[in-house]
Amino acid sequence: MYTLISCLIGSCVFFYLWEVASTCFLLASFLSLGLLCQNFSVNQDMIFWGNYLSNLLIFLSVVLCFLCLITTPYEKSGTYVINLFMLSIFLSLSFSMSNMILFYVFFEASLIPTLLLIIGWGYQPERLQAGTYMMLYTVGASLPLFILLIWRCMSSGTMDMCIQSSLPVSLPLILVIFLYGAFLVKLPMYSVHLWLPKAHVEAPLVGSMILAGILLKLGGYGIFLMNKSFSMTPSIVGLVVVGVSIWGGLLVSFMCLRQVDIKALVAYSSVSHMGIVSSGLILNNTWGVTSAVITMLAHGFSSSALFCLAYFSYSKSHTRNIPYMKGLLQLYPILSLRWFIFCCINMAAPPTLNLVGELFISVALWKISWPIAVVMGLMVFLSAAYNMYLYTSINHGFHSNYLSGGSPLLSYENLSLVLHLMPLLFLIKGSLLL
Repeated sequence: MYTLISCLIGSCVFFYLWEVASTCFLLASFLSLGLLCQNFSVNQDMIFWGNYLSNLLIFLSVVLCFLCLITTPYEKSGTYVINLFMLSIFLSLSFSMSNMILFYVFFEASLIPTLLLIIGWGYQPERLQAGTYMMLYTVGASLPLFILLIWRCMSSGTMDMCIQSSLPVSLPLILVIFLYGAFLVKLPMYSVHLWLPKAHVEAPLVGSMILAGILLKLGGYGIFLMNKSFSMTPSIVGLVVVGVSIWGGLLVSFMCLRQVDIKALVAYSSVSHMGIVSSGLILNNTWGVTSAVITMLAHGFSSSALFCLAYFSYSKSHTRNIPYMKGLLQLYPILSLRWFIFCCINMAAPPTLNLVGELFISVALWKISWPIAVVMGLMVFLSAAYNMYLYTSINHGFHSNYLSGGSPLLSYENLSLVLHLMPLLFLIKGSLLL
């Protein structure tokens, strides 16, 4: 009898797995808000710890996993929901580990559900090549970091990242490259970014949302942790990385103006924004770290919303080619309004959070080198240019014949975009009050 009851409960839970998962993610989102109500001190309990950045990223991870389920209510298979569950667990654990080796384990384990999402729910045969690129770049760059972490643990006698090691303050050049390399590939920094546009283009909607919204932030969080654990100070390698990141962001902005694939354009814009994050964290001063934290949080919601908009527009035009998607304003004015709002957020129009992050990093860059600050200004200008190009190319002009068979925005699509916008609005209000 008890066996029969347990089987019935299990079958009901499995049948309503999407609904159960959505409720769990919603409750976890509200609970994670409580983590944000603390000061800048570090809370530690056994192998877990919490600081202001990890708490923000845990909140971002849970909310975006909830938004992934809301955006794809037609995907209710058990494998799909379990993949999202495992991904959120791995991400939350990696953001809350104080043990170096466990952080590395969960840092790498988060790639497995992402790879399964790309391969299992991608659209084209090239998704296998995109998954291979992602694994080769990220895992290959992480292996030297693993050796360096073991050496640090053996030298200091502890695996705890909160305890400062007795290692020399200035590490050798090759060790600094190993230390930052794994996280710069994950961000990614320009010149090691080739896996990201390919993964975005071949990934399904949820894969793109997770990649841009959360997984890229793992790289920034890793740099933040390594600065604390190894007592890193700006060095020659760090200044070179800052220069490459800012110059690379400028070059990527030019590349965005030449893109015809809408997902590739949004993916390259993520590379440009992550150049600000890597620069701010490696400079490791108050202006730089504050800019990186603000940019990571704002970019997590805005880039995820842009990929949602790209998919919704694709579902109406049946193409990702920008010239064939023009004229959305005539047929779908609500969708065009959403494009306008999120393109303004992505271009850092006032009073958005992206603008605050760019202003803070400009101060940090001006203190070390005014030419790099000038390049940063050009990158900001081009960011506005390619976002305006994206909006006008898709929404203005006479509509294409490919758009004639579409349907208006559905209720769950509108809900997803509104929920992407709400955290940004609350954060903007909070920053204005401060």
